[in-house]
Amino acid sequence: MCGRFTITLPLDELIVRYLIFENRLAKFAPNYNVAPMQFIPAVISGKQGNRLGELRWGLVPSWAKEDKIGGSMINARAESLTEKPAFRKLLTSRRCLIPADGFYEWQQREGGKQPFRIVMKDGGLFSFAGLYDIWTDPEGNKLATCTIITTEPNSLMAEIHTRMPVILRQEHEAEWLARDHADAASLVKLLQSYEAAKMRAYTVSSAVGNVRNNSKELLEAVK
Repeated sequence: MCGRFTITLPLDELIVRYLIFENRLAKFAPNYNVAPMQFIPAVISGKQGNRLGELRWGLVPSWAKEDKIGGSMINARAESLTEKPAFRKLLTSRRCLIPADGFYEWQQREGGKQPFRIVMKDGGLFSFAGLYDIWTDPEGNKLATCTIITTEPNSLMAEIHTRMPVILRQEHEAEWLARDHADAASLVKLLQSYEAAKMRAYTVSSAVGNVRNNSKELLEAVK
């Protein structure tokens, strides 16, 4: 699964990287411990170009009776997207990119769980493949939410966990966002494990397990 990540790079870098036409972020600050149910930066394709805005992490389908369901829908398995009612329609109509520069995963060991931070070897920005939806409460208030798609682990991640988030190759990002792309079969083909050779993992402090901790010290390697 993917339950925590980081996005610490400057806003200007996001705007350039994703060719943002419209920025709807009211505020932006480095987040060293992004957690479910938080509002996170996300990119979608608008009519005139890419839009950068906020989505709450934890999908609430438009047909849900209440928004509490979001806490149990932070991830969606790539292998079953076309089978699940909550994801099937979104795959062909409401896709997004979720920028990150690292993510955390916990490895089960005899003495407990050890957190790792996984990043690109070049330290660069990358994109999780996501789906989003818009839910309306009984009073008419709208809530935009998202989920991060996961897949089978690559050789690096297999040593840590049984799943990993889908990181789209940069050359596939435009296809994933394209508003007129509704071919589910070809979209699913993009949801592959990222190349392990381009990634690295290192152990970090168990302090990352507490969502209230959010400082650059969480990024530091520990023995």
